[in-house]
Amino acid sequence: MKKNFFEGIDLTVLFITTGILTAGLLAIFSATYTSGTDYFSRQLTFALFGILLMLVVSYIPPRIIAKGSYAFYGLSLILLVLVLLFGKKISGSKSWFSFGGFGIQPSEFAKIATVLAIANFLSTSDEGFKNINKPVNFIKTCLFVFVPVILIMRQPDMGTSLVFLSMILPIMFWAGLSPYALFIIISPAIIAVGAFLGMNYFITALVIVAVVLLLFKKNIFITAGILVINFVIGFSVDTLYKKLQPYQQARIKAVFDPSTDPLGSGYNVIQSKVAIGSGGLFGKGFLQGTQTQLKFIPEQWTDFIYCMIGEEFGFAGSVIILLLYMLIIFQLVNNAYLSKNRFLSIACIGFSSIILFHLVINVGMTIGVMPVIGIPLPLMSYGISSLLSFLVMTGIGMSAYRYRNQY
Repeated sequence: MKKNFFEGIDLTVLFITTGILTAGLLAIFSATYTSGTDYFSRQLTFALFGILLMLVVSYIPPRIIAKGSYAFYGLSLILLVLVLLFGKKISGSKSWFSFGGFGIQPSEFAKIATVLAIANFLSTSDEGFKNINKPVNFIKTCLFVFVPVILIMRQPDMGTSLVFLSMILPIMFWAGLSPYALFIIISPAIIAVGAFLGMNYFITALVIVAVVLLLFKKNIFITAGILVINFVIGFSVDTLYKKLQPYQQARIKAVFDPSTDPLGSGYNVIQSKVAIGSGGLFGKGFLQGTQTQLKFIPEQWTDFIYCMIGEEFGFAGSVIILLLYMLIIFQLVNNAYLSKNRFLSIACIGFSSIILFHLVINVGMTIGVMPVIGIPLPLMSYGISSLLSFLVMTGIGMSAYRYRNQY
């Protein structure tokens, strides 16, 4: 009996998740050690509850998860509308419900609901599954993402909106989207980045896109049309940039040169880089960080928690944390590959994409190579909604492992 019990549990995901949670709890304890707050006790309580929730979710059969996915998605949209009407405004964003001192962020759970709804849509058809290369299926899949994105942009919350957009391409690719269609979607982003960096980069990006499109050997008129669209997008970047809010422009500028606003948008980045750099190879030791213990970094237990690891546990500790994240992402992708159930396979790809995007942006923020857009570090940053949502994601990933031989 015990043998069967342990055979059904994805011990890799369980142990790595527990390890990341433990590191996060230590970092939150250190970050709030001298402030007298109860963030650590709250996070610990919900971490224990979340692990239990993760295990419970891992036992739910895929057909039940799929059956409830559309209802869950509909409920998440209703909550996103209600939070706009009755939510609490924090840091200029109306994205929270407040209950007895606790904040609930509906957009965190909407991530799960959106992935599950897309997975159910793409895995349900009279032919067995839907062909993502058919325009009608492609458009419907996009709508699953764009509806919550529009509501979240109204809050406004640019960071969370980008998380939703980050999941769509990996899911579509895994569902069978052709490389040609995938490149057409990606090419405007390549052009936009090049245009933002300068004219030489823009021309280089345009040439690269043109060469790749020609290698696909598609209709020359279609290829020319795509190039024209990319050209227009490139010349529109500067106009779009000027339409951003001043604080958004400042955050982007701070990525390239934090000194442009050292006491404003660049302050956290500068202090974070100092903290990580001062940690050296093995760090200053637990509770011994000067930048962090002296509170040079505001609310360092949330989005900038990675700098706690860098200062107190050094380069070695930082690399170990990154390796743990890479392992959990790899395991979720592996579960997706091994699963015979298309619904859970697509869901695992969606969840691994979300975790990877959070990791890249959050760590990039702390070392000054990404804009500060309020993206938490999965399972480590303080936040009840974020913590529970990621544990539910890993629980569904464990379900994919448990039921990997079921269609």
